[in-house]
Amino acid sequence: MNSLLRIPLNATPEQVERLRALQVGFAKVCNAIAPVVQQTRTWNRVALHHLTYRPLREQFPEMGSQMVCNAIYSVSRTGRLIFQHPGSPFHLSRLGDKPLPLLQFADSCPVYFDRHTLSVKGGQLSMFTLDGRMRFELALRPEDEASFHEKKLREIVLSRQPGGGYALSFLLDGGPEGEKGQPDMSLPNGEIPEYIMVHETV
Repeated sequence: MNSLLRIPLNATPEQVERLRALQVGFAKVCNAIAPVVQQTRTWNRVALHHLTYRPLREQFPEMGSQMVCNAIYSVSRTGRLIFQHPGSPFHLSRLGDKPLPLLQFADSCPVYFDRHTLSVKGGQLSMFTLDGRMRFELALRPEDEASFHEKKLREIVLSRQPGGGYALSFLLDGGPEGEKGQPDMSLPNGEIPEYIMVHETV
């Protein structure tokens, strides 16, 4: 069974701006991938990586190789939700022969990290940004830090909070990641996230 660890970041105004810049940059990479999904009807993570990784690295050198991979993961995950979740209004069975709609990621979209771009050690968090690593002191319970190191880490997500700050969510443990064509069931009823716009082709 999965467990979710959510940690608000005690960020200074300057750190908030750096996180905001990273979030906007991440959305730009996702939006560069989305037309490929539409044109090729491909959102499998591995296949999408082969189609997009090299041109993305050339187009967005500031993002680094691993954050480009994380953006590909984000688009793949969103494609599974939009086109494969039984509750989605854009499920492939409902689209039929119509062209796929174009997915657009808002600047408020979550940013996905992994163990290469974010680490936790001794109560200190180190994370990638566009202008170098950023560090935070975390008030983690010992059992939470132990979980971070001992359990399988499925997702690390940075999201902007209603008050303007940021929080990190760690999804720990659980089974396979759904890369074998299985829809992502982590969002109820196939609801489309508010940071995703779906533009239907006329």
